[in-house]
Amino acid sequence: MTTSARPLTSPHHTEAERPAHPRAILAIILVSYFLILLDNSVIFTGLPSIAASMNLDAGGLAWVQDAYTLAFGGLLLLGARLGDLLGRRRVFVGGLAVFVTASFLIGVSPAGWWLIAARAVQGVGAAVVAPSALSLLTASFPAGEQRSRAVAWYAATAGIGSSAGLLVGGAAAEWISWRAAFFINVPLGIAMAVLAPRYLPVQQPKQGRLDLIGALAATLGTSALVFGIIESAERGWSSPLVVTALLVAAAVLTALVRHEARAAQPIMPLRLFADRRRWGAYAARFLYLGAMMGFFFFTTQLMQDVLGFTAFQAGLGFLPMTAVNFAVATLIPRIVRRYGDAPVLVAGIALTLAGMAWLAQVGSTSTYLTAIALPMVLIGLGQGLAFAPLTSFGIIGVRAKDAGAASGLVNAAHQLGMATGLAVLVAASAKADGLASGISTALTWGTGLLALCLIVAVTTIVPAQRAQNAANRKEVRA
Repeated sequence: MTTSARPLTSPHHTEAERPAHPRAILAIILVSYFLILLDNSVIFTGLPSIAASMNLDAGGLAWVQDAYTLAFGGLLLLGARLGDLLGRRRVFVGGLAVFVTASFLIGVSPAGWWLIAARAVQGVGAAVVAPSALSLLTASFPAGEQRSRAVAWYAATAGIGSSAGLLVGGAAAEWISWRAAFFINVPLGIAMAVLAPRYLPVQQPKQGRLDLIGALAATLGTSALVFGIIESAERGWSSPLVVTALLVAAAVLTALVRHEARAAQPIMPLRLFADRRRWGAYAARFLYLGAMMGFFFFTTQLMQDVLGFTAFQAGLGFLPMTAVNFAVATLIPRIVRRYGDAPVLVAGIALTLAGMAWLAQVGSTSTYLTAIALPMVLIGLGQGLAFAPLTSFGIIGVRAKDAGAASGLVNAAHQLGMATGLAVLVAASAKADGLASGISTALTWGTGLLALCLIVAVTTIVPAQRAQNAANRKEVRA
């Protein structure tokens, strides 16, 4: 039997200790994380209503989503480091306050420019909350069964939040207003911010200083990368603006790596990439989320524009995937304990790949049951199996002082993967003849991203984990 991956160790707990209020802690972290992921996708089913009420053209409408993605992806490493220096609970609450305020401002937007600016501010709050949430989770639950179960629920939230956003956005747009989808964040976010100081563990700020050069380079480099990827979907990869943005990103991120190698207190410690399982998990997550973002984006169009579903019906259409994902999430700790993280990850990616390949066969005469619902069952099963190991391997063996940076990299791979994948698949679909054909082409490219993801997992994570298992058995025998 394969030994499962060992998560991050925490100075706050031993194996025998339990957090004082584990359910309350987990609920606060998961609800907060759910809200920021919800708003990654809640916008999709509401876009037609937003365009009509805000009088936005296609470019302006794209920036309603892109402003959030750009701020979220560009500021993640900075948000993670602020949690280390100022105290993660304090930063978590502050990020929630920013996110809730921005959500309210989105809900009352009088014009398109206001909406786009508020979405950017919302992304800033999300960039602070996301890494702090994962760091607080690993600090709150001791290594072993408790943390494995908590990480499994965290990972399930990543998958369920995206599909739930489509349902919430569709229901709000059809029955009330697209604004209602954002007003939901306000009472829930306020409740989590009020409960957090009562239940979440206190983590004293660390002695140290902000790596200002690293912070600026990380923010500029990742922002330029996300911006270039986003604009490529509209302008094409050969656009001077896109090429310039990507060249700036490459130059700045290269300079960041060289600086971090010499920095005394780096914002992105390069030692995090020393373990093949960790950097393999970052790369696999990047590719996996690229495919999944394309899946949500194009399957929503498929149901609404090809099959004639309403916005709410399209949201309901994702329930086969969501229900299976949720069911697997409740079993994943036992599955991992029996088979190990690496085999479960490979099985999850393979099942997602099979479901995406099936879905990519869709055409204008396809039916929902055979062309969408049944492939979604495979995709939901794959997501339920893959996300928890991807998260565990992203923080495996990390020292407590690097917890924030590791959490930031997990979320950075998540956001950059979504932005890159969507841009690549949109560009691929644009060359097809007809909407159904374009969707099929995009999903075929998504299948390719999942094939690359599977190759990364098999060639990096699996052999590294096998070697670690052998070393663990040797140590036990000694």
